[in-house]
Amino acid sequence: MRTFLVVLDDSRECLNAMRFAAMRAAKTGGGVQILSVIRPEEFQHWIGVGEIMREEARERIQAHYEVFAKWMRDRQGVDPTLVIREGDTYDQVIAQINEDREIGVLVLGAGTDKSGPGPLVTKITKGAAHLRIPVTIVPGSLSKEDLEAVS
Repeated sequence: MRTFLVVLDDSRECLNAMRFAAMRAAKTGGGVQILSVIRPEEFQHWIGVGEIMREEARERIQAHYEVFAKWMRDRQGVDPTLVIREGDTYDQVIAQINEDREIGVLVLGAGTDKSGPGPLVTKITKGAAHLRIPVTIVPGSLSKEDLEAVS
């Protein structure tokens, strides 16, 4: 089964990437894997405080994931999986792709502000020639109707 990997973060464009991945998975009989990355610099505190903060971050990610997972199950019939990793987002996305051979497509959302599509999209596209899978970049400005039409 081909799995669509999508990155869960706090960006607005993440929503379109999630929707697109779920719609494509539903139409092609694939799956969705949602990756969220906790950056280590968020926990450069005393050991005990850092562990509490790490656990709180995991709980926030889990709650955020559940919202997307419910929508995917209810609307698209797709039951996504969640993977939480720690480190640099780009490095962890590449590591996940390399470690999980079921992943067949990386789906990213492109930001709509003047600063560009976002740091992850920029970095992934620069190294796209070395990836083992295709990358789909979903414009953050697409409406739900537009997404349905192209998926």
